[in-house]
Amino acid sequence: MKSLIQNRNLLLWDALLFGLTPLVAYLLRFEGFGWSVEHTVTALTYLAVALAVKLAVFISFGMYARVWRHASVPEMAAIVRAVAVASVGCVVLGAFLLPMTGLTPVRVPLSALALDLLFTGVVAVAPRLTLKASESLHRRRHGRSGRRTLIAGAGSAGVLIVRELENNPDVGLTPVGFVDDSPNKLGHRLSDLPVFGTIDDIEAVISAHGIQEIVIAMPTAPGSVVRNVVRAATTTGTPVRTVPGLYEIVSGRVGISTLRNVEIQDLLRREPIETDLERVRSLVSGRVVLVTGAGGSIGSELARQLAKLTPTRLVLLGNNENDIFDVLNELRRGRHDLELIPVIADIRSLERLRGVFETYRPEIVFHAAAHKHVPLMEEHVVEAVTNNVSGTDAVVRCAVQYDVEHFVLISTDKAVRPTSVMGATKRVAEMIVQCAALEHRRHFVSVRFGNVLGSRGSVIPTFLKQIEAGGPVTITHPEMERYFMTIPEAVQLVMQAGAQGKGGELFMLDMGEPVRIVDLATDLIRLSGRDVGRDIELRYVGTRPGERLFEEMFLDEEDVARTEHPKVLRARNSHPAQDF
Repeated sequence: MKSLIQNRNLLLWDALLFGLTPLVAYLLRFEGFGWSVEHTVTALTYLAVALAVKLAVFISFGMYARVWRHASVPEMAAIVRAVAVASVGCVVLGAFLLPMTGLTPVRVPLSALALDLLFTGVVAVAPRLTLKASESLHRRRHGRSGRRTLIAGAGSAGVLIVRELENNPDVGLTPVGFVDDSPNKLGHRLSDLPVFGTIDDIEAVISAHGIQEIVIAMPTAPGSVVRNVVRAATTTGTPVRTVPGLYEIVSGRVGISTLRNVEIQDLLRREPIETDLERVRSLVSGRVVLVTGAGGSIGSELARQLAKLTPTRLVLLGNNENDIFDVLNELRRGRHDLELIPVIADIRSLERLRGVFETYRPEIVFHAAAHKHVPLMEEHVVEAVTNNVSGTDAVVRCAVQYDVEHFVLISTDKAVRPTSVMGATKRVAEMIVQCAALEHRRHFVSVRFGNVLGSRGSVIPTFLKQIEAGGPVTITHPEMERYFMTIPEAVQLVMQAGAQGKGGELFMLDMGEPVRIVDLATDLIRLSGRDVGRDIELRYVGTRPGERLFEEMFLDEEDVARTEHPKVLRARNSHPAQDF
């Protein structure tokens, strides 16, 4: 009722115009006012009844309970539906019901009905479009003081960003046009803004149109495209922001209209990975799932994504109470119907693990608990062996004893021809899992991948802290390369590999092309708004114990083949260890 009162002017306007349209239709039908008495009675009766029908339909369709100043496609579709239903009702009334019931001496002429319905559609749309247009004009007039903004990407995300910026002038950004590499869009207008050119034309567009800021609205664009935009922006000194990447949006933690500064993962972004979530859901749904190392970077993201797949119970096991506390509270905020079990335990304690397995009876285990820092493990060999080897052995033994159906070990590319203690321990862990799978005929597999962006203690956070401190940014060797993948996409593929595993396989994730660490550092310095050499020094400190320049994903003797998923590779070692 409140909404109806707020739209009373629109209601009165509709009542006036809907009452006039039958008279105008009759006037055109008879080319003047020379109607017979029968048609005069019919016209006035039809006018009264049709007016009531039209208003009743519009009220029932919520035409007076909408904010038309911010109307978009759903509101326009609602008008079409309301006009269509009202039209059918008026045709039935004028052509059949009124003459059949004797309320009119003759039926309404079909041509007059057609004209009335045409005019009804026009007068229904016109005032609402006027409100919308006036609001858009008002926003653009008041938004001209904002920073002139170029939108990179003339797609659905670009349209959404334009709408958000126009609806929220307080952001201080005024969109003036697009650039896009699609030849079908060049020279056209989108959201009443021109598509100036391609990504390669950005520098010229900035100069010609006084661009003061760039927004990258391409959540699925590969890193090469993002790098081109950032390079052009950096060259001209233009600030640049971006919408989140696809995996950030899929995670549910941000929306597509959220703007943030460009980050290193945007520059390394690859083609979006297609994941068969239904297959993974069929593996997890309705089952008890245990995640070890659930407080870590990979383990916590595993917990987030598994929670969306409706397990009956999700057991979060970790050795750091603060980390488990944080991920537990995060998941509880998002999923009130999921039973979450926090467990503080050390995987090296076999008896403690047996108690956990006995109590909660997990059916699926994702084993992400491990010591991972190469230089630290060179100095703490006992910790690396007891945690990564003995701990994995204990978890696998419990999984076998308590009939776990699926077991997935999170491994690393450093397990391939290991040159470090950490890599060697992870290779032994892979062999433990493989032997258990073959001996007990279980769906136990290992998944091997490289570095993940943003994980705690990894190279990106380290570089960022060094940049914030004013440098220097320390690099071990100018030719050092690493494979990189974002945490969410790595976890998606881990779950995919787990769903494919039959037992004993070792899966590798296709990490794309390796990235030089020096290029990574240079990009981070530029993204911080500083210059390499002038503001921040790059310093080479030499390789650390256990490190190597290049990483490999599989051994020569491993038979590697593609799987059903293009980003997941499968290997079977022809000579697995025989003891477990």
